[in-house]
Order: sequence, then structure tokens, then C-alpha cells
Amino acid sequence: MPQPSEVAAMIDHTVLKAEAVWADVQRVVDEALEHRFASVCVNPVFAPMVSGKLAGSGVKTCAVVGFPLGANDLTVKCSEATVAVKSGAQEIDFVAHLPYLLGCDLDAATAEFEAVVAASKETNPHVLVKVIIESAALMATGDAGLAERRIEAACLAAKAAGCDFVKTSTGFHPAGGATAEAVELMADYGEGLGVKASGGIRTWADAAAMIEAGATRLGCSAGVAIVNGGAGGSAY
Repeated sequence: MPQPSEVAAMIDHTVLKAEAVWADVQRVVDEALEHRFASVCVNPVFAPMVSGKLAGSGVKTCAVVGFPLGANDLTVKCSEATVAVKSGAQEIDFVAHLPYLLGCDLDAATAEFEAVVAASKETNPHVLVKVIIESAALMATGDAGLAERRIEAACLAAKAAGCDFVKTSTGFHPAGGATAEAVELMADYGEGLGVKASGGIRTWADAAAMIEAGATRLGCSAGVAIVNGGAGGSAY
């Protein structure tokens, strides 16, 4: 298991609740700067202010797109990604259209992912793009083979489209968040991609399980508790 500082560098410190106000976001930004987290992940409305606060710090600004349902028209997703990057976002986490993945429709998923990647990288080719596949929903079936085929299709589409990461969850879907089983499958089928585990990661033990399964990035709102837990403090 990495040291707490190494885990901190893997964390996207997140504030995505609809009722969040600038004071909430500012607190998360301050925590990210203190603990040297990988990024601050916010709804796009906050991207300009967050990017200004983080400028020159090495902590990235991450904005979500098509969040949390992924049911937007593709033109809207692409426009939202473009605006977020122009507002200073250096990373984009977009929600896939879930029916494509549930149906293992590789062609449709790839076309969607390609469009969002192109829109994200047009303004800044160095932007990292992570696709959220709602892995818990994909695996919510009594057929283990079907669950694996869905994860495989999502990862193959992400690779073909030029995504940089596959990400487990929004944290808002009723099926649940990240599991070690899903992360393992994503690491296997997404070879060459980063794997972001997100949704329900609240303690050092949670983080350790995801990293052991193959996660290279962690999305969580409990980043401070996690690194304090690893340093021997309370994880709550």
C-alpha cells in the first residue's frame, strides 16, 4: 500500500452536491492545496473560480459533464465539455449514456465517447478525459457473464475513443458505487487506461482495497479523512 502522501496524489477531492455553495467549494480547494490532492472535482459552474484558485499549484481542476445521468443529447455533452475546458478545467469526467453500455453496444458507445473526447481536447489537447460507466449498474444482473461483457464493452469503447480513464461511478446511482470486483475488471479490460474508483470510498481501508484492485485514481469527498486514517488518525 502506498504512503498517505502517495494516496493523496491519487485523490480527486470532490464536491458535487447540488446544494453546494462557493464556501463549500472553497473549503475543498483549501484542503486539496494543503494535502496535495490530484484535483478538485466540481460541477462546471464552479470551474472558472476553482481554476483561478488552483492556478500554478499543480492541483488540477476537474469538471463533470452530463452529470449525473448521462442522458443529455450528445451535442449538449460536447458543448458542456468545451465550455468547461475553456473555463479552466484540465480534466473532464463525463457520464456515458448508460443504455449503450447495458446493451453492450460498442459502436454507439465508441461514437459517443469519441465526440466528447474530441470536444474536450479541441481547446486543450492535454486535457484528461475520464468516462463514468456506472459499473454497479452494469453489474446489477444475475448473469456474471453479461456483467463482464458490459464492463468489457465500456472499456473497449473508452480505449477506441481515446479516453484517458474509465471511472466506476457518479456516486449518485441507486445501484451503488465502486467495488473491488468492478475495478479489477476495468483494470483488465482497460489495459493502458487509468482506472478511477469513485462512489462510497470513505476510509483508508476503502482506498486500500481499490488501489489493490487496480485503481490509479480515487474520487471521493472524504479525502482528508482517508489520508488522516492512513497516517494513523481517525478515518471519520
